[in-house]
Amino acid sequence: MSTETTLEKDEEKMPLHASAEESSDDREQDAEPSERKSSRRDASEDAGSTEKIILDRPSSAKMIWTVAKREIASYLQSPITYIVISVSLVVLGLWFFLYKGGFWQIDRASTTRLVESVPYGLMFLIPLFTMRALSDEKRVGTIELLITMPVKDSEVILGKYLGSFVMIVIGLALVCLYPIAMFTRAPFWHLGELDWNPFWVGMLGLCFFSAAGTAVGLMWSSFTESQILSFFATLITLAVLYFIGQVSIVELLRGWPGDAVSFLSMQTRFDPFARGIIDSRAIIYFLSLTVLCLMVAFRALESRKWT
Repeated sequence: MSTETTLEKDEEKMPLHASAEESSDDREQDAEPSERKSSRRDASEDAGSTEKIILDRPSSAKMIWTVAKREIASYLQSPITYIVISVSLVVLGLWFFLYKGGFWQIDRASTTRLVESVPYGLMFLIPLFTMRALSDEKRVGTIELLITMPVKDSEVILGKYLGSFVMIVIGLALVCLYPIAMFTRAPFWHLGELDWNPFWVGMLGLCFFSAAGTAVGLMWSSFTESQILSFFATLITLAVLYFIGQVSIVELLRGWPGDAVSFLSMQTRFDPFARGIIDSRAIIYFLSLTVLCLMVAFRALESRKWT
């Protein structure tokens, strides 16, 4: 009797264990789709986050302006910037007013002498603002930190270029104080009415001259870690490009060599602006030189990936 009751109890327990095992199997089968769903959900979330990062990246214009603002802020926070600009304006004023009788010997309302003398000052001013653009970043090692940020090489080059160019344009804008003080706010003399159109055309030519010169300086700054080497290389390049247009050199070469040298001279291209004439060929020349030097600087910065 006891044996039969034990068998019956065992038989009653067996279905319970079987049902428990079946329920656990069913639970595992139910869990597998849920795990697949969760993994798919995580994968989709990861993909969505990746797409979001790509979509939320600022535009190239904003990235260029961010690099440019960083560059401008570094210049404005340095007292050397104010010293350089102030000394440049004083030297230009002494040259314009006092050298060989200066402006007073002309005896007419004209700023041609002022506009023609500014390129000589820009040959020294431009290298001072471009020599540290990339050279200092390489020397300190911050160039790698800058490149690892979500910034393209082209954006770095254009941002650095824009920052340096803005500082040079600020210096050019301060030059306008001379004719304003001489011909509009002069309390002790009356020099006559100034024809402002040639002056503004000359300032436009100086802007194009500065754009090309800044690109040359940035190109040399991308080649070396030495600021001094970058300064003198830029200064020599600008001086050569400017002075090869001297009449004596062109006449010495004669024929097509002289014409080719005259064509490549920055002085020859700037002369029409100094006389108040807008020359489209000169504009194309300055813009072509700017683009060429920026492309070389971009390749020089990109070359770190090849080594």
